[in-house]
Amino acid sequence: MRSVTFAPLAGAAVLAASVLLAAPDAAHAAPPATHPGLTWAKLADGPDGSVQVGSGASSNPYQGDTPASASLPVLCLKADGSPVPDGITPGFYAGWAQGTVAASRPVRGSRLNSRNAADSVCQAEFGAGWRMAEFHDGHYGPDLNATGGWTFWAYGTLPANTRMWTAINDQRANPWD
Repeated sequence: MRSVTFAPLAGAAVLAASVLLAAPDAAHAAPPATHPGLTWAKLADGPDGSVQVGSGASSNPYQGDTPASASLPVLCLKADGSPVPDGITPGFYAGWAQGTVAASRPVRGSRLNSRNAADSVCQAEFGAGWRMAEFHDGHYGPDLNATGGWTFWAYGTLPANTRMWTAINDQRANPWD
């Protein structure tokens, strides 16, 4: 009787499993972002520790305004349903983001090769529930059920005279576009 060995088959199975389970290498990683990105800045301090952020004269929400080679903080937001403070009346051009903003440490725009990559910068620095702020995060109207754009208010402390990477979901003005 002839003996059958399964060693070659077992070895092939182990090799196939290791290829499937291996972490992606640099050749399969997403390429660096190269598109100019939208940036916002702090526009004003408001009541009760709030701050207004927005486009200002330097922003281009249609094509991006800052090369991906620049290192800037990411404008991060944790929307937690915070009520509008007295003294702010949300509108289309200056809504209420229902939460808190913060600036991450500076990162090269080329690192922001997807929305997930940008959100992960905020989560790594500030924790769960944080994400990159977006152009349309300002809410207004009855029950804050409408969204606007260009600026918004939120709680937080931000550096003055600092541009921050900000997402926009309906234009090609993000580093990953």
